[in-house]
Amino acid sequence: MDDAARTRAAAERSVGDVEPAALRSALTDRFDDAEMTPGALTLLSARALDPDVDLAGVEDHAAGVQLIYEGLRLTRELSQTEPWATADLDAAGDIDADLDVLAADVSVSRGFYLLARTAAAGKAVETVRAFGRDQTLRRDTEPEEAAALDRNLEADVFELAVVAGTAAVGASAPADLLSYAAELAAGDDDRMPAVGALPDSTGDRIASLADEDRVASSADS
Repeated sequence: MDDAARTRAAAERSVGDVEPAALRSALTDRFDDAEMTPGALTLLSARALDPDVDLAGVEDHAAGVQLIYEGLRLTRELSQTEPWATADLDAAGDIDADLDVLAADVSVSRGFYLLARTAAAGKAVETVRAFGRDQTLRRDTEPEEAAALDRNLEADVFELAVVAGTAAVGASAPADLLSYAAELAAGDDDRMPAVGALPDSTGDRIASLADEDRVASSADS
């Protein structure tokens, strides 16, 4: 099973108890079409530092990162399209929009739950707070600056992914590794890069940057 498939399966398992069924479907339907890159990068980061790691023990970390991203991505989409502005209050479309709001909340909450007892918990909180600040700031900005603020989400989530992945194997993500992760997310729009778009050298680069931090830490001690 590849990393994207592992992430999707873990995300679906993590919301398997969500009720009602329509809300659960609103979540899993999005997983079907979503790029699983945040979760895949989490797994890749763990494997880069420990090639023998049992990925079954890292899947919840990957799902947590993916769920937080999906929830924030949906929140961004809803805040900018405002589906209620022209909705018929008696129409099914309005109900769908309400389900999407609930799905966004549940996704982020479940993602927090999966990362709550990990060393990535603080970074998860930081990611959500940064998203809130950016979306508040974009209300009064020009389109180009607003687009740049939107793109921060993908960069922040990639940073969260490497933090969660390295934490899963008892390591940490130094500043240079966070910067590298943010660069991987760079693009001309706010679309999540596909898993296949990650360079073949990504794992080696993650391991190298983490090792540099370990060497520096050893020298300081």
